[in-house]
Amino acid sequence: MRILVTGITGQIGGALNACLKAIGTTIATDRRMLDLAQPHMIAAALDQIAPDIIINSAAYTAVDKAEDEPDLARLVNGTAAGALGRWAAKSDVPLIHFSTDYVFNGAGTDPWREGDPAQPLSVYGASKLAGENEVRAAGGSFLIVRTSWVYAASGTNFLRTIARLARERHELRVVADQIGAPTSAALIAHAVARMIEGGIDDLRSRMAAAQGCVHLAASGETSWYGFANAIINGLRLRGARLSVDRVVPIGSDEYPTRARRPHNSRFNLLRLQKVFGITPPDWKSALAPELDILASEMMAT
Repeated sequence: MRILVTGITGQIGGALNACLKAIGTTIATDRRMLDLAQPHMIAAALDQIAPDIIINSAAYTAVDKAEDEPDLARLVNGTAAGALGRWAAKSDVPLIHFSTDYVFNGAGTDPWREGDPAQPLSVYGASKLAGENEVRAAGGSFLIVRTSWVYAASGTNFLRTIARLARERHELRVVADQIGAPTSAALIAHAVARMIEGGIDDLRSRMAAAQGCVHLAASGETSWYGFANAIINGLRLRGARLSVDRVVPIGSDEYPTRARRPHNSRFNLLRLQKVFGITPPDWKSALAPELDILASEMMAT
């Protein structure tokens, strides 16, 4: 299989590129090969690449900046997703497209199911919902994979931010009233590999059984405050030298951001388990190997 992976410089794209090489020929693209900010050029680029499967992990992910750049966010996350979807449907190529917990309003405490009403709170969330709708409208064989709280030992993310701040400061103040499941890019990549390892016909069948959408995140739940403590304690156990000696839980109202975040990002994972036979590990278990990598890096500098 020729597997096209967009957004290779991102966390999920990089993890997918490393993970999928055992399954097929991975065609990793960045903006130079496939620029989602220029949707009108996508079809011609895909004609040249001629993939058997498309995995779109590229996105505009600057959540707060999107409030000031709504047109660009919509172009990349919405219009470009539609261009990918239409080419995939026309060419009879399965498309896996990533989306986010930010399509929900974060109300309540129940884990979100795939069919729950989407009511995004932010421009970013609205742009990702637009992408979902574009992919659905295109038809064909597709799977919208919603995930949440993504991190990795590399890149720019909450894990690395907390690690940096824990070396620089004695006290950290971290939001404690937003709940979800920290999900490593490696966990996501391995789950997607399992989805496609049975071949294209099997993938099409499971996409249909999943009604074109599935939630993918680590098992369990915590707050950003709980995640921060797990990072700090884990790094210390691995020998990393940190300055922080106090982590203070705060409310979202004490840490105002340009874009509103959902308070409840819990995902119901039953469809993932039923259709794809995947039961993700607990978030703490998935965090451990990323901490191993990060602690080694920190102690080497």
